[in-house]
Amino acid sequence: MMNLDPVTYEAWYHTSRGAWIGEREFALLMQLLRPQTGMSLLDVGSGSGYFSRRFADAGLVVTGVEADERMLAFAQAQSANIPYIRGNALALPLSSESFDYVAAITSLCFVDNPQQALAECWRVARHGVLLGLLNRHSLLYWQKRERGGYRGARWDTWKNVASWQKALSPPAVMLKHKTAIFFPSGGKLARTLENSLPGKLPWGGFLAVYLAKRRKKQD
Repeated sequence: MMNLDPVTYEAWYHTSRGAWIGEREFALLMQLLRPQTGMSLLDVGSGSGYFSRRFADAGLVVTGVEADERMLAFAQAQSANIPYIRGNALALPLSSESFDYVAAITSLCFVDNPQQALAECWRVARHGVLLGLLNRHSLLYWQKRERGGYRGARWDTWKNVASWQKALSPPAVMLKHKTAIFFPSGGKLARTLENSLPGKLPWGGFLAVYLAKRRKKQD
């Protein structure tokens, strides 16, 4: 959905289906991250600021970074409490280990070199990196690939992430992943069935991954 203008992009999260998907995705991300209140998080490719605001509401100190000027201006107008800066995921304009966590929610799906983007996120993070990706092994892929806002997106798998992280320095000490949005229609039956399925199943349209760094003694 990154090909949409910011107003349309944000409005989608306020539709019945979009709100349900947003809730499912955010809940899955928080299950993996499990942060302490007050920790800092950089939201890379923050778009309209939807997930930036969700992380902030959950008690994190959030900063957003976005390359698209329209998205940046829109996100800034939505919340005066979250600073947003302009920057590219491939060369983040920030010091190494300047945030506790770095998150990139579907933004890497629109980056030509996701391995480099992950390395940049890893450089800036003290504790770990949280990714939200579009899962190729899903019903959502077969229904939505190259359609609407998904046009031009890359659909990844857990094996892709496992390959990208091999070049990280220092190496990740833990990788966790789960999926959600098994039935992307978002109807009543889809929501009921979704609640009965565990996130460890690999076929959800949304793939959430957390990569942890070894904590230093002072942490």
